[in-house]
Amino acid sequence: MGFDIDGRLVIGLASSALFDLDESDKVFRVKGERAYRVYQREHQHQPLRPGVAYPFVRRLLALNALAPDNPPVEVVLLSHNDPDTGLRVFKSIEHYGLGMTRAVFLQGRSPHDYIPAFNISLFLSANEADVREAVAKGFPAGLVLRSYAADDAEDDELRLAFDFDGVLADDEAEAVYQSGDLDQFKQYERERVDQPHSPGPLQGFLSKIAQIQQLEQARAESDPGYQPRLRVAIVTARNAPAHERVINTMRSWEIMVNDAFFLGGVEKRRVLEVLKPHIFFDDQRLHLDAAAEISPAVHIPFGIANRQP
Repeated sequence: MGFDIDGRLVIGLASSALFDLDESDKVFRVKGERAYRVYQREHQHQPLRPGVAYPFVRRLLALNALAPDNPPVEVVLLSHNDPDTGLRVFKSIEHYGLGMTRAVFLQGRSPHDYIPAFNISLFLSANEADVREAVAKGFPAGLVLRSYAADDAEDDELRLAFDFDGVLADDEAEAVYQSGDLDQFKQYERERVDQPHSPGPLQGFLSKIAQIQQLEQARAESDPGYQPRLRVAIVTARNAPAHERVINTMRSWEIMVNDAFFLGGVEKRRVLEVLKPHIFFDDQRLHLDAAAEISPAVHIPFGIANRQP
């Protein structure tokens, strides 16, 4: 019997997002592929250090305990390595007890063309070229930025934070803001307050997250001792009156978020320092470069905010 990949939340993950590959990448760059192959074989029993997306992935996979016989989350490794050099990554996955068993190894080639084959709702990588190519093809992809945020391993809660425009929604409103002034943008949103935004690159990912939240709610109703772990926040530069269209859009998608911050120009970092998300998605590096010091951050290179001049 085949494994049903379509009904689950599937994450595609490059090894560069999951683990710290600085040392082995340096061997490849300085000494070449042959030396890299020898290095990986010699160190294949030495686990790689956790990378930026590790706290997010570990907590996400832990949610499979909600339905062990039909786990809602699947994480697939998508790698530039061949199977030989990639063995160290799989052994590291095993060392940390991550429930990842599926992988794609493509020696020296970008793996993003396999995103539809695995029904992937989010592809994460530290390779900027891979991510930009994936987004250009309409795939949901994000660039994991270097972060020095510490992971509270004792905390089982999974906190996700999303910018709205250019991430959950398309860049329609962002285009208006970029081409005019703030008053023009607010008037545009006021006139379309009951017209839902079109989905952005991560709307499908959030929809699958919302389904898992429903599983948690059902579990909490049947087991009063269960405390839901997933918590979702929107952190946006919008404020009133532009907030109302966001709420109406979420209603039209039948998605409920736990928290929303309509900041109106207040620096996002100030909120993120308190919220401490395990991953934060935004389409503008301006917000992310500051945020990466306090939380794992992912750049979504989509829309007008990311077009080359």
